[in-house]
Amino acid sequence: MSTHTGTAAKRKAPDSTTEAASKKRRSPTRVNPALYLFPLPAVAIIAFFLVMPTLQAFQYAVTDWNGFSAAFNYVGVDNFVRAFTKDSLFTNALTNNLKFVLLVVIAQTVFSLLLALLLVKNSRGNVVLRALFFFPTILSSVSVAFIWKFIYDPNFGLANSALGAIGLEGLQGSYLGNNSQALYWVAVTQVWFHAGQMMVVYIAGLQAIPRELYEAAEMDGANKWQQFKSITWPFVAPATSIVVAYTTVQSFKAFDLILGIAGNPPKGSLDILSTRIYSTFANSEFGYAAAQSIIFMGMIALVTWLQRRLLRLTPKGE
Repeated sequence: MSTHTGTAAKRKAPDSTTEAASKKRRSPTRVNPALYLFPLPAVAIIAFFLVMPTLQAFQYAVTDWNGFSAAFNYVGVDNFVRAFTKDSLFTNALTNNLKFVLLVVIAQTVFSLLLALLLVKNSRGNVVLRALFFFPTILSSVSVAFIWKFIYDPNFGLANSALGAIGLEGLQGSYLGNNSQALYWVAVTQVWFHAGQMMVVYIAGLQAIPRELYEAAEMDGANKWQQFKSITWPFVAPATSIVVAYTTVQSFKAFDLILGIAGNPPKGSLDILSTRIYSTFANSEFGYAAAQSIIFMGMIALVTWLQRRLLRLTPKGE
């Protein structure tokens, strides 16, 4: 009897020791409070240069402040109402900007994905071509603007000269001088500027796809389109989310590209929200310009959110 009891006690002893050790392992690790001080410089910089100006923009957006006088009047939502109902220049810039975003997002996403599909293999020739397509991205927007301004020049520009050299004089045009086409030609410039950068994002997504999936699809008799639809596109959906969001923001913020190509202020056919806000500030209408900036910020957020939802690139619940 005693022997059996002693044996049982010996069996329980290790169990209690193991349980105590397990509880010790599960206890949370204490973090030194001093570690919380490290993010403070970054938080302070963000608060001073981003949060405070944003809050001040909301404050000035409901006033008629001219940017210089100490006194100003609160006008409520009058600035916002004026932007949408009484200011044809603002609504024209808004229309141009939405059209420009639509053109660039579609063209740049398709073109960059096509480049990535063609150059996904890590051969020596493909690496060289990737570098060539990526090269425009490292240039400044002003440099790109002046390069393409020369290309589009109707008198001695490269585009008309090249068309004339190959006997296609009928296709020559004034490009930026044609108000109905000018925005489309600037969209071509924007796509040329950033397509190589988005190509790199797509290549990273494509190279992460397991090769075994394509081999299994080929064994099942799937053609190239079926493989793209069932394998490639679902796997590059996260990369597409990045490309679409980045392209949207860049298209809304094509301020320096537009001014470099069209001059300051740009003509009505090339005026977009960022250039319109700049012109409003230059006219000393700081309160009204702040209201336009808030509309601009909200427009970017809304369009980006709608894109992600419509393209189903964001899982439900997020």
